[in-house]
Amino acid sequence: MNWAFMLEMLPHYAEAAKLTVRIGLMGVGGSLVIGLILAFIRVEKIPVLNGITKCYIELSRNTPLLIQLFFLYFGLPKIGIVLSSETCAVAGLIFLGASYMAESFRSGLEAVSKGQIEAAKSIGLTKSAMLRHVILPQAMAIAVPSIGANMIFLLKETSVFSAVALADLMYVAKDLIGIYYETDEALLLLVLSYLVILVPVAVFFSLLERRLRHGIGRSALSKS
Repeated sequence: MNWAFMLEMLPHYAEAAKLTVRIGLMGVGGSLVIGLILAFIRVEKIPVLNGITKCYIELSRNTPLLIQLFFLYFGLPKIGIVLSSETCAVAGLIFLGASYMAESFRSGLEAVSKGQIEAAKSIGLTKSAMLRHVILPQAMAIAVPSIGANMIFLLKETSVFSAVALADLMYVAKDLIGIYYETDEALLLLVLSYLVILVPVAVFFSLLERRLRHGIGRSALSKS
């Protein structure tokens, strides 16, 4: 193992990791916002929009991100729409991620007890207050494990961004292998880079899930 080579190449991986994390977080953030909106459409069964949302979710979840990126980067210019590599990466990640987040939020919203909703109505809470203070906190607590898993999945999916000429971690690794033929070293640095990014996310959501469960359990005990 060429440790000197690995130390020399670390700055390249650090820069690529910054780009990967930045685009990943933008994609995850957009996925959360759009996913929540789509989940409410599904739960409320809003006419027309519900059907469109279901079609979008099926399309998004059943097509690879790589194909979606190719369509954005190579297909749209055919009709005069030219997007940068970064824009394609963020848009593709949001398109994929929003469908997964929507299903996570929907499962959380549908798991909220009807009794809780009826109790909130009985004390005169408005729909917005009921949503803010009763439904969303419980739905989020239920959906946290799934949201965490989706976030890790989306961050791992950033490994295909090199296909649209984006200098992410995978792009740097392939580039260095092609130039220096130090395959083992380049791949080891790639694996370590993704571990540095993903392990803290996994630990954070694990702690958050534990804390939320503890909070819900303590609340239930206090009421009894």
